[in-house]
Amino acid sequence: MSGETNLFGVYLHAFLVTAVLAFVLTLMVHRLLVWLKVYRHVWHPALFETAVFVICWALVLNLPEYARS
Repeated sequence: MSGETNLFGVYLHAFLVTAVLAFVLTLMVHRLLVWLKVYRHVWHPALFETAVFVICWALVLNLPEYARS
């Protein structure tokens, strides 16, 4: 991914774009985990959510490498 993304004439850094995509993915995972009642077994929900966001962000950042193989 290049360093910038043009969004209606506004240049956004690639980290911002990937972080927003990871946040949307995190929201979807959060809804799934709430539906599955996983949070009853989680000791610290805020820390767990942060870890899920970091994992989703890593997946979004590495997505082009996964698509190549």
